[in-house]
Amino acid sequence: MPRVKRIIPKEFPLHIMVRGNNRQVIFPEDRDKRYYLDLLLNHKSDHEVDIYHYCLMDNHLHLLLQSRKPDAFSGFMKKVDLSYFFLFKNEYGYVGHLFQNRFKSSIIDHDSYLLQCGKYIELNPVRGGITARPEDYPFSSYRFYAYAFGSKNLLVTLDPLYVALSDSEERRRKLYREFVADSAMISAEKIRNHLYIGSDAFVRKMEETYGLPNAHRPRGRPRKGK
Repeated sequence: MPRVKRIIPKEFPLHIMVRGNNRQVIFPEDRDKRYYLDLLLNHKSDHEVDIYHYCLMDNHLHLLLQSRKPDAFSGFMKKVDLSYFFLFKNEYGYVGHLFQNRFKSSIIDHDSYLLQCGKYIELNPVRGGITARPEDYPFSSYRFYAYAFGSKNLLVTLDPLYVALSDSEERRRKLYREFVADSAMISAEKIRNHLYIGSDAFVRKMEETYGLPNAHRPRGRPRKGK
């Protein structure tokens, strides 16, 4: 079955997820995560990519970003992942595919779902049992938003909904910490399986615009009828 054409809209953010092949570890050491973040930083300006939220786990990573140059976006991801693959290959003597197929992408609405998706991303280490608190994990954007707005994080472009929380930097950080601590959260099923994440009206509009249903198709051959 041919691949469905990837949709990279200029006007909407994207949630990107990259997994290791067969869910294997792709970041064995902390220095590997730092190198991948450096690659994102080094290439994002040339490809006109704004990164709002991120989290690097041992065997996968999440990015919430927006491409101002959609035709160049796949090249951006390819350049970053290929550069990391060569480092991984040389460092660990690895042979074979490092990443699982193409990166997965979902289109995110500009309304509250943008901040909800960022929250989901930054709580990955807590859900995975790695840390009890998101601020204890150094490889996500949470610390920047919740505590260190004044410090330099050249990788992150401020989430516009975060900016809208308050005119005060200190109050923004406080409101964001409360927002992330609240138990209400977008479902993992929606993040994993939906092509469009937003209100019902947004999903209908996207389906009409791009001619693709919201649910991702399951992998493998379709089942035969009885």
